[in-house]
Amino acid sequence: MADYRNGIAVPKNLKFAGIAGAVVVLALFGLVSCGQTIQPGNVGVKIRTLGPSAGVDPTPLPSGWHINLPGERIAEFPVIQRTYTYTREQDERGPENEEVTFSDNNALPMTADVQLVMRIDQSKAPALYKRYRLTFDQMFEGPIRNDVRSAIAAETELVSVEFLYRGGRQQVIQKALARVNRKWEPQGVNISQLDWIGTIRYPQVILDSIQMKTKADADASAAQAQVAVSKAQADALIEQARGQAEANRLLAQSISSSPEVVQLRAIEKWDGKLPTTTGGAVPFIDINRR
Repeated sequence: MADYRNGIAVPKNLKFAGIAGAVVVLALFGLVSCGQTIQPGNVGVKIRTLGPSAGVDPTPLPSGWHINLPGERIAEFPVIQRTYTYTREQDERGPENEEVTFSDNNALPMTADVQLVMRIDQSKAPALYKRYRLTFDQMFEGPIRNDVRSAIAAETELVSVEFLYRGGRQQVIQKALARVNRKWEPQGVNISQLDWIGTIRYPQVILDSIQMKTKADADASAAQAQVAVSKAQADALIEQARGQAEANRLLAQSISSSPEVVQLRAIEKWDGKLPTTTGGAVPFIDINRR
């Protein structure tokens, strides 16, 4: 039998085929809309909220397209190294101030921007989500950030602001990195680098104090250097005088033991002319002596 539409006979099987095709298209569209693509470099964690297997699936999902049945969703975690920052300035995560605050051993407050390079061990991603029930972004902005800040603060509280200012900040940040990794690496979060971005922002009064102290130290060093130079010059003059005195002593001893030496020196300097004398003066050189 056939249906008549606008005077044209339409076979029933063709009508049913059209309906079935529409149903298939709608089903495929619904299936695709229920799927999720895990981007390359990420791993997925399947979370089920319905049925007997509700909970976190212990098997991580590789990158690619995966279907989500009713009551299912997928959380993604990075498994390649990525760089993240905590800064005072606006970044890709928003305009909020995420700088790290800390103090030295005298409770002098400071702030700084830091960056870290990290990745997730894909085999431990399901257990990580099961423990914290947070997406990676939530975990990064929450507990990981708190631990980074706490580790830096714990290390800076052991040193002075002068130590940080004069080059000790790299030593401090590496010790903070070790602190963070002791907690997170066993859980599958590996932070391979933790670095300052730019300089630490010290209070101006501290900068002025450090600069004054640096100038005072430089002036003291210059004064000590001048004292050393003056002492060396004085020692040289003393040694010179001591040498001259010894020479005079030896000369006097020589003259005392050999008066002829005086005559000899005078003869060596004589120009051959007899000296002019008046009265009963005696010439310095005895010309009659043979």
